[in-house]
Amino acid sequence: MRNDGRQDNQLRPITMIPHFTDTKGGSVLICWGNTRVLCTALLEEGTMPFLKGTGKGWLTAEYAMLPSSTGNRKKRDYLKQDGRSTEIQRLIGRSLRAGVDLMKLGERVIYVDCDVLQADGGTRTTSITGAYVAVALGVQKWLKEGRLEEDPLNHRIAAVSVGVVNDRPLLDLCYGEDSAAQVDMNLVMNEVNEEGEFIEVQGTGEGRAFSREELDQLLSLGQAGIRELMDKQRETEKTRP
Repeated sequence: MRNDGRQDNQLRPITMIPHFTDTKGGSVLICWGNTRVLCTALLEEGTMPFLKGTGKGWLTAEYAMLPSSTGNRKKRDYLKQDGRSTEIQRLIGRSLRAGVDLMKLGERVIYVDCDVLQADGGTRTTSITGAYVAVALGVQKWLKEGRLEEDPLNHRIAAVSVGVVNDRPLLDLCYGEDSAAQVDMNLVMNEVNEEGEFIEVQGTGEGRAFSREELDQLLSLGQAGIRELMDKQRETEKTRP
């Protein structure tokens, strides 16, 4: 058994609270184990400068951790973000754009914000999974209000961590497992078909190299976990404010 009593292929408990804030877009508070992330999505008219005149929109993301989200106080990013936050917000944006038809969006921008209230591992995968729900809830609202002419969402997007700890492939690492992992990996997938397709695979042999057999085990664990996550996303999106 793992530190928190889970099976090797078991996700931490997940709760998604939709419409957590009263905005003109979508919002969700996603609680994944002891990690808490507030995800919001807002739509603004006018596309990015490099897309003007193309009829194409954009989706961009920002990610930040509150000072009290970790054991030791984290300084606020006033003037310059740290490299980790920049890398994560780029990952969130890339991942979500893979599920959006930017032509159907028109010359508009969806701004996604992911604010970590409490961190216990998996903040980037939590942010991606919750941010998709925030965008989907926003799209429902924007279609109803006539701000969008058609649904720009093509595919559901979710993400999960996997890794090798003490030579055991595990699904959904908490902070203690992540810090001790021999192999650490984050997977982002869509639901184009029953198996889904990979959008991003970030994998590192931090304590040692890993074999093809271990890689296949980790991918299979992640695929199964992401299917569960997508079921939770689907249920959450049905909730009306």
